[in-house]
Amino acid sequence: MKQYVVDQLRESDYEQILSFLDANADKSALGGVYRVEIPGEHYTALQLDHTDCQPHYFAVNLSLRQVAFELLIRSREKLRCNCISYATPRQRDYILNFADSMLERLNIQV
Repeated sequence: MKQYVVDQLRESDYEQILSFLDANADKSALGGVYRVEIPGEHYTALQLDHTDCQPHYFAVNLSLRQVAFELLIRSREKLRCNCISYATPRQRDYILNFADSMLERLNIQV
């Protein structure tokens, strides 16, 4: 799995990130896993055509010592489809900007 990982979190970092994700992402049924929707303007042509697969999102996995931002763009409606794929450069930039903005906003130094 391709991901952007921030590790060596302190307990206070974990608590801040947990609060941020609780407020700004959707919790999944799996503990510590969140879904962040990709705005429609970042969808590929195939993702736009697959209206029954929308919305698309990336997963954020939070544990006590690290937070990982997956670079796989998933569908909330289907587990398997050809519109599910690794992030395009534009989508990857969106994910990295989300991660970096979150850390900056929370004043977490890495």
